[in-house]
Amino acid sequence: MSKLIHTSRVRIHQDKRPIRRAYIEHFKDPVIFGMHGGIKAFYGVESEEEHPSTLDHIVAGVGG
Repeated sequence: MSKLIHTSRVRIHQDKRPIRRAYIEHFKDPVIFGMHGGIKAFYGVESEEEHPSTLDHIVAGVGG
């Protein structure tokens, strides 16, 4: 069996939809998730704030 290397511990706080803050263990500042541009248009969301979506973070993580 493989040896466990790391367990991610994350707390998610839902702010005003669709804005969410993810607090990742060992990091002081949260990661902010939301919607922007075409994603807002696709889901019909009217939000004043624009933030990277979860999809943006996934693409950046695997592409980096």
